[in-house]
Amino acid sequence: MTGGVGEMTEGAGVMRTTTPVATIRSRAHTLTGMCAHDERLIRRLRGHQLVLFGEASHGTHEFYAERAELTRRLIEAGDVQAVAVEGDWPDAYRVNRYVLGQSLDQDAEHALRGFQRFPTWMWRNRDVLAFVEWLHDHNARRPPAARVRFYGLDLYSLGASMEAVVAYLESVDPQEAVRARARYGCFDRFGSPEGQSYGYALAYQGAPPCQDEVVSQLIELRAKTADYVRRDGMDAFDEAFFAEQNAVVVRDAEEYYQQMYRAEASSWNLRDRHMANTADALLEHLGHHHHRPAIAIWEHNSHVGDARATGMSARGELNVGQLVRQRYGQSSVLVGFTTFAGEVTAARDWGARAERRTVRPARFDSFEALFHEVGSAKWWVDCADPAMRDALSSTRLERAIGVIYRPETERQSHYFPARIAEQFDIVVHIDETHAVQPLEPTEHWIRGEPPETYPTGL
Repeated sequence: MTGGVGEMTEGAGVMRTTTPVATIRSRAHTLTGMCAHDERLIRRLRGHQLVLFGEASHGTHEFYAERAELTRRLIEAGDVQAVAVEGDWPDAYRVNRYVLGQSLDQDAEHALRGFQRFPTWMWRNRDVLAFVEWLHDHNARRPPAARVRFYGLDLYSLGASMEAVVAYLESVDPQEAVRARARYGCFDRFGSPEGQSYGYALAYQGAPPCQDEVVSQLIELRAKTADYVRRDGMDAFDEAFFAEQNAVVVRDAEEYYQQMYRAEASSWNLRDRHMANTADALLEHLGHHHHRPAIAIWEHNSHVGDARATGMSARGELNVGQLVRQRYGQSSVLVGFTTFAGEVTAARDWGARAERRTVRPARFDSFEALFHEVGSAKWWVDCADPAMRDALSSTRLERAIGVIYRPETERQSHYFPARIAEQFDIVVHIDETHAVQPLEPTEHWIRGEPPETYPTGL
């Protein structure tokens, strides 16, 4: 794979081709500290209703720290009224109550204890802890209507969301709570409130689905929510929204786990549609509090970058970034982060322990390797710049590390083809990065993986 067609320049009567690396060097904005110290970048991000911040892994300190700092700056400027993360709705809502001053949790660490499902380090880490504590303190100095909220976009919390719906109804309508418990009792025969056993039973054991029950419960709750809020006043408005979104999670999670063992692309699309639809619902809900609300979204690059510019589209997959662009156009901005080498917190297999692992230098035919040639430790580029779009126009490989890192099969496991200038509006490159620190680092994590020398290009 080769770089994009370079710019033609004329000097001393000779036409010369400017290489992609030279173009990036001339157009990139060098960063010496936190990204948020660059006023040009802040100005570029302001004024959008949805600001999507990605990450090239779920375990890199710099990605978490930089997007947190950028989000702080947007909050302080009054441009963001909520943060929504790639986390489960009820777990994140516990954090929301804490940052709004409505919680019995004594500090941010306690508020983050709802995130107990693997991978716990994804949200229970030092960088998220610092941001949540800052947001709590920031909100404490603001009137209630101006406080910034914290939400989760994901749908894995089948059991916890069912419990939350029933608990809400027990507080406002005990008779309806009994009916809700009976409907959700459909899942009891699968032995676990989590969805994997449910999906397996449907796919391989011929078990009847619970689709009718979860849809009926959502319809019933929606039909009565207005009465609950009208009866209990506007103080109950947020709690009613919390309950209704939990019922939506249950409905969508039921469908997701039905598809899990049947069609990979379908289950991916269900999940990303759910997250994009949740962002829509949040904007509508926040519109009752703010004239033109805006949300900062934190997710992996694979969700944030437009799927149409990657190999995902060939597999029939879409994602949040694509849906947001289609729905919001210029009112949205997509920010991707990349790195060349360093460390990452990741597991070797699903459900395994967190490890501090060495990240191989990027392949020679990747965007990360191209960015490494720029020779600067940290910079960002605006993909709306025609020169940058031209320099990055060709398809190259791009690396994605989730919660699992398998360097021994890195080409197959972690690289995909992309046109990065179409995938993102802004790309931030940090050449060498470090592992995010879990709140409960084990001796194994502290010891880390023995350093190895990997040949570039494997």
